Amino acid sequence: MSNRILTVKITPILATKKLQIWIKSHHLICQGHFFILETVEYSMIERFEEYISILGGSLICVESPKKVSMGNHRQVILYQAKASLHTPHQLKEYWQKYGAIRTKFDQRD
Repeated sequence: MSNRILTVKITPILATKKLQIWIKSHHLICQGHFFILETVEYSMIERFEEYISILGGSLICVESPKKVSMGNHRQVILYQAKASLHTPHQLKEYWQKYGAIRTKFDQRD
């Protein structure tokens, strides 16, 4: 038996659909001309960078502005990634229809 790993070719359509899922789950928001992703999983940041680059954009920065509580005695690092799409994209219109102005980790009232 082979230990080959099957890789899926990510197309622009699939990358758009993945980003739309994150918009609906309030992990991904739009601020001006930028897309902001917040997550506690760094692997999600790596996938975000891949999807954005497939759509012609680029990752600008990744920060870890704070820790968030997960349960009673556990805190995890919150990662925030900022990206820009260099060409107009329907993702902004999708965010306007289905997204939020704050991510699910933003605790402001």
